[in-house]
Amino acid sequence: MVIDLDRCTGCEACVVACHSENNIGMSTPEEAARGRVNHWIRIDRYYEGQFPDIKVKYRPVLCQHCDEAPCEPVCPVNATYHNPEGLNVQVYNRCVGTFYCANNCPYTVRSFNWFDPKWPEPMQLQHNPDVSIRPGGVMEKCTFCIQRIKRVEDQADAAGRPVADGEVQPACVQSCPAEAMIFGDLNDPDSKVSRLAGDGRATKLMEELGTKPKVVYLEKAR
Repeated sequence: MVIDLDRCTGCEACVVACHSENNIGMSTPEEAARGRVNHWIRIDRYYEGQFPDIKVKYRPVLCQHCDEAPCEPVCPVNATYHNPEGLNVQVYNRCVGTFYCANNCPYTVRSFNWFDPKWPEPMQLQHNPDVSIRPGGVMEKCTFCIQRIKRVEDQADAAGRPVADGEVQPACVQSCPAEAMIFGDLNDPDSKVSRLAGDGRATKLMEELGTKPKVVYLEKAR
C-alpha cells in the first residue's frame, strides 16, 4: 500500500469505512476513557511551526504488514503469521490474548477485545457477512480487507484471467475522498504502487528498526 501524505486531509473516512467493513466493535465512553478503544487504522496528527504559523500534518497508521514482523515470532500459539501473499494475518480462534504481539509491535496497531463486541440498535444490521465477529479476549488488526482480496482473486480465477492492477480495493482505499491511498502488488514492477514506491518522496515508518514494512508513505512535497 502507498499513502500520499500530500493528499491526506485527516477526514477519517478510512477509519469509518474500516469499522463498517470489518465489523469492528464500538467502545463506550467509559471504556474509551480507559484506553480500550478498537481501531484498525488511526490518523496521527503532527504540528509544525509556532503559533500563529502552525501547520498540521496527518498520517494514517495501520498494520504495516512487515516482512520481518516483530509480532510473529513472539506469539506462543502461532496465531499471527506471514501468508504466501506477504500479508501478516491473524487467526482469531487460535489467539489466547497474551498481548505479546501488541507489546512487540512498534507501531501500536493491534487492538484487544476486552469484551464480546456489542452494537446499539439498529447498527447490528450493517454487519458484513464476509467478516467474522471476533469474541472477547482476542487480538485483532488490519488485514488489508483480506476478504475483498479473496473475492477478487476468486472472480479473476473463475474468468481465467489475472487480477488487474487496482482491482482490489480495501475499504480504506475505496472510501478516501482525496485518493490518498493506493493498493496493489508491490512485486509487480508495472503496478501503480510499485511506481509510487520508487518515488523520491517515498519513505517507510520507522524503517530503521529493520521490520521491512509494506506500507509506503509519500512525504509532503516541499
